[in-house]
Amino acid sequence: MIATLHIKNIGIIEDISIDLNQGLNVLTGETGAGKTLIIDSLQIISGGRFAKEMIRKGETNSFVELCMYEPDNKKAIDGNIIVSREINANGKNMCKINGRMVTVTELKEFMSEFIEIHGQNDNQNLLDQKLHLEYLDGFVGEEIKEIKEEYLNLYNQYNMKKEELKNNFGDEKERQRKLDLLKYQINEIEVAKLKIGEDEELEEKRKIIMNSEKIADNLKIADNLISENSIESISSAIRALEKIESIDIKYEKTSSNLKNIYYELQELSRDINGYSKDIFFDEEERNYIEERLNLIHQLKRKYGNTIQEILEYQGEIKKQTGQIENLEEYNSNLRKEIEKIKEKMNQIAKDIHSKRVKKAEILANQINEELKELEMRNAKINIHVNYLEDKYLKTGKDNVAFYITTNIGESQKELSKIASGGEMSRTMLAIKKVLADTDKTSVLVFDEIDTGISGKAANAVAKKLKAIAKKHQVMCISHLPNIAATADYNYFISKEIKDKRTKTQIRLLEENEVIQEIARISSGEINEITLKYAEELRSKKAS
Repeated sequence: MIATLHIKNIGIIEDISIDLNQGLNVLTGETGAGKTLIIDSLQIISGGRFAKEMIRKGETNSFVELCMYEPDNKKAIDGNIIVSREINANGKNMCKINGRMVTVTELKEFMSEFIEIHGQNDNQNLLDQKLHLEYLDGFVGEEIKEIKEEYLNLYNQYNMKKEELKNNFGDEKERQRKLDLLKYQINEIEVAKLKIGEDEELEEKRKIIMNSEKIADNLKIADNLISENSIESISSAIRALEKIESIDIKYEKTSSNLKNIYYELQELSRDINGYSKDIFFDEEERNYIEERLNLIHQLKRKYGNTIQEILEYQGEIKKQTGQIENLEEYNSNLRKEIEKIKEKMNQIAKDIHSKRVKKAEILANQINEELKELEMRNAKINIHVNYLEDKYLKTGKDNVAFYITTNIGESQKELSKIASGGEMSRTMLAIKKVLADTDKTSVLVFDEIDTGISGKAANAVAKKLKAIAKKHQVMCISHLPNIAATADYNYFISKEIKDKRTKTQIRLLEENEVIQEIARISSGEINEITLKYAEELRSKKAS
């Protein structure tokens, strides 16, 4: 639901904030006070078009912000979703969802999940034939959910197999070129005789060879220093200590430790000497390593980042080669698989169709009952569920369209082609009433839905709005006392002139003010008679 709507610099709206509530919120007020601008602002924040002429005179930008409370929505932060849109006079937009910058298209797509706006001249979502199937399936409910998922899984398999088959159909020359290329690649990898980890070993060897001179020089220095100085000096020290070993045991211990060091140095000297003998610069080996590494790097650039990936790629193209060489047999098997999938899809699609046809009749009957209550007794909704023999859609094989006839003797028309604004509004309301339990849109906005109706029809509209408001947050602009009397929350929109500028104001009415407002819109005057009438209407408030 919408918690707060903040509008700035749109038309005569300078800066207003509206705190809305769950249930039926009705907006009334003076003509030209800015009621429609509020609906326009909701359309703007929902990703609708914006004309720069809508920016308040003297200002450089307009701003709309919406705070919604959607505790069950994964996109909410602590149950809250904040959406804003700023539009500058130069045409630039700045749209944000929970602080994240988005495009107008992304904003429109995001908001379509939460808000549906119905105005006199709007192309209402409900009247969009593309969505009729979705509405019908929502009415069918869980009964169809599982088999639709099964069908969709098969549909995806079907398209994958079809695409694979399509890709296999090249002419003979094309297939031969592809086959020649694959065989060349296979041979190139096989000739290389790659071993996993080989590149790492070669890099280590290369490192040693490239540094052989440096290694040899420093080993020689180390060997000379140990042999010439350290070993001979320690040997002399040992001989000196041996002469005094018998005098004190501590000298014997020191002499023994020194002898151990002497023997270790001798061993280290032999090791270093051995390293030196092993170090030599082999030009032939270096060339081999360089050539081998260059070959591996070339193969990596073509077929994979590692030797493992290259060998895996080789396995894949060997498989492809086999498929091409046995293409006719492979494609024949692929066609058989496709036909089996189609058979299963047809079986499930017919089951889906049967369930849709059955529920379509029930749905149409319920809508027609609602239309009667809305004083459209001659109107009749028909829901066409046409089975498409040669087509496979994501949702099955059905084309669903809502049709209506509003007068006896007239032919059926597509729902979107209803001429009368009043008829369109009431028809839409009837459908919304029936679909209230399955419609996932949390906020419904109605702009002057009462246009062209009065009397019983007006009472019926009020009751339907009240009923819908039990499942959705409803926001409605109205001029009818019947609807104003039914509201859970009444807002009064007015305008004032200050500093030679007109600006819109809005406030939530107290109960006594609601009575006065109902009296005002019932006859244009507030007097004893109209107040009594307003009190009677309010007392009959739909439950």
